[in-house]
Amino acid sequence: MATHLGSESPRAGGKRRHCRGNVVARFTASRITGRGFSRGTQLPGGLLQERDKRAKWNGIPNLLQKLHESSHPNSDLSHAHSFLKVLSSHLSMEAMSFVTEDRKTAQESTFPNTHTFDLFGGVDLLVEILMRPTLTMQKKKPKMNDDLVKDCLSVLYNCCICTEGVTKSLASRDDFVLFLFTLMTNKKTFLQTATLIEDILGVKKEMIHLEGIPNLSGLVQSFDQQQLANFCRILSVTISEPDVGNDDKHTLLAKNAQQKRNSSPSRAEVNQVTLLNIPGFIERLCKLATRKVSEATGANFLQELEDWYTWLDNALVLDALMQMATEEAEQSSTESSDESSLATSPLRHRLPQSMKIVHEIMYKVEVLYVLCVLLMGRQRNQVHKMLAEFRLIPGLNNLFDKLIWRKYTASNHVVHGQNENCDCSPEISFKIQFLRLLQSFSDHHENKYLLLNSQELNELSAISMKANIPEVEALVNTDRSLVCDGKKGLLTRLLAVMKREPPDSSFRFWQARAVESFLRGATSYADQMFLLKRGLLEHILFCIIDSGCTSRDVLQSYFDLLGELMKFNIDAFKRFNKYVNTPEKFRTFLTQINSSLVDSNMLVRCIVLSLDRFESQTEDVKVVEVLSECCLLSYMARVENRLSFLFRLINIINVQTLTQENVSCLNTSLVILMLARRKAKLPFYLNALREKEYTEKYPGCLLNNFHNLLRFWQRHYLNKDKDSTCLENSSCIPFSYWKETVSVLLGPDRTSLCAIASYIDEPFMDLDRDLLED
Repeated sequence: MATHLGSESPRAGGKRRHCRGNVVARFTASRITGRGFSRGTQLPGGLLQERDKRAKWNGIPNLLQKLHESSHPNSDLSHAHSFLKVLSSHLSMEAMSFVTEDRKTAQESTFPNTHTFDLFGGVDLLVEILMRPTLTMQKKKPKMNDDLVKDCLSVLYNCCICTEGVTKSLASRDDFVLFLFTLMTNKKTFLQTATLIEDILGVKKEMIHLEGIPNLSGLVQSFDQQQLANFCRILSVTISEPDVGNDDKHTLLAKNAQQKRNSSPSRAEVNQVTLLNIPGFIERLCKLATRKVSEATGANFLQELEDWYTWLDNALVLDALMQMATEEAEQSSTESSDESSLATSPLRHRLPQSMKIVHEIMYKVEVLYVLCVLLMGRQRNQVHKMLAEFRLIPGLNNLFDKLIWRKYTASNHVVHGQNENCDCSPEISFKIQFLRLLQSFSDHHENKYLLLNSQELNELSAISMKANIPEVEALVNTDRSLVCDGKKGLLTRLLAVMKREPPDSSFRFWQARAVESFLRGATSYADQMFLLKRGLLEHILFCIIDSGCTSRDVLQSYFDLLGELMKFNIDAFKRFNKYVNTPEKFRTFLTQINSSLVDSNMLVRCIVLSLDRFESQTEDVKVVEVLSECCLLSYMARVENRLSFLFRLINIINVQTLTQENVSCLNTSLVILMLARRKAKLPFYLNALREKEYTEKYPGCLLNNFHNLLRFWQRHYLNKDKDSTCLENSSCIPFSYWKETVSVLLGPDRTSLCAIASYIDEPFMDLDRDLLED
């Protein structure tokens, strides 16, 4: 698009002067080299007028000159504003075409007016005009007209979306970025400022320090609820770790090396602390997340929702439309009092109601996202305490049927991926963020019982009493004044909609994750029975065996949930056997498990652990009966089947490919070997691995790989308290036994029958190579 100038002779003469290229090329070259003129105000007006028509600049360079001349310090900015309005009219149509066109087409098209505006220094000039009051030495800063500020911001935003490089250029100016936050104190310019900041922060290379924003606490406290909700869109960029792809897909080797290099808290973590220190911040977010809105009426609501979300970029754009719709409605009411004529207007009076619903939903998406990020941060316990105190969960429970999961059937169910940034409707985004919040809230935290109501808590107590087991301490300590109200708690409501969800719905993934998080941690028999009594196990088995579900993500989430639901629970295995009552069903179930062990290994671990416990409870008649009848326990009791799982679990991973998603395969293989060691059968299993290698004609490969995996395991887990606690709670095996077993397996003594090295013949030894260095 731009023409680069070649090197010029220092003795350039008359002829040479005519060969230097055109004005556009000179401007482009000056930007690259930093030499020469950089904006249209440095050129003679006559020259610009002469070239304008031929170059199709539409008078933009000339208007920029006039804008510059009329915007000097102490000048009457009303003249400058009039020139800016003319410029804005040239640029606004291009911006509108970008927003309303199909995005792929829009990116391929060109925007000559916006490009010309930027090329001749328009962007830099507007930045100067906006920041001019900050440069004065006067104690009382001069105040600019609000409309002028709004138009400056709007033109800058138009340039950002239509001209490549403008956003990054603005993002590189830290002084301007921080200055923009000061403009948010003015409600009249808030919308335009927030829109521009969001765009700029989205491309900024380095995350900003929130504590660097002047008087951030006062700024946030000055926002009304609508402004605070929009501000959450900006905050989401400042408190989330930089998106470098799916977190689960990053190798643990690379992540550990990164953590080793950066041991201090990240900017995102520092920004989270800054937000939590703002008085009343979390309380206001909870109020925003749980406030009620009017229910939509009329059969056309769903179609309206579908039509609107296809082109509404974000809540900021919707704010502008809401304002326009309100003004339009007010104007029409003064023009005519004929109610019948008003009713026939298709958009003016039908859309505002549905827009309000979408408006509120989009606000809540942003708020829930911020709360979810904070819940997963280092200050998790502090956030948990505040969310409980401000009754977030009861508030969401009251919204569940009326807003979060309204009772309707969409004509076209949208199937989407599990990425929270997917391009989907506000309705879908809202549901996903809601489910992610529940998952983060319940995961390994005693506050999970706030998802129930008082009657359901009493039910848990009754289950424990009937089974003659003590109540879980977290249940006893739950503050009853903070639990859900009404006939059903939030968890029970979620189970109900989960069972009604269509088979191909990707909501199943998030629903299963949310319910699983309630069960994770130390196994609770009462929690399991509470869910078993509501038919959850049968629903999961239907989805795995009979529904025809082929989504690996959904199946993995159901395998994980089934494992937590059945672990150590003899009643669950009895129910399993009742549902899987034919050889065909059992074969289908095994086929699903074996189709991807990465997805199903947590369930395999659950079965192995449960079998081991049940085999030690043979004095219990009920246990003996289920052990003899359950096809699943009988299958896992056969040593050849356990060995088959062990072979494959070790074979599908190596140190270079370990991720947060598949490291569970390593831990499941360890569980199998720890249980074997307890029964003095570890040498038998290691010898079986050796024989498998020779049968497959790759001696040393499997055991060398396992040795390297265990060396990585030591480095990874011995420095992570949280991970070790999770391993201990989920397996009921003390972490000291995990560490001891790994040490035994890695023992250097080749005479030890429990050391891997003893089973690798000398020619195939490859244990000294350090594959763990980054």
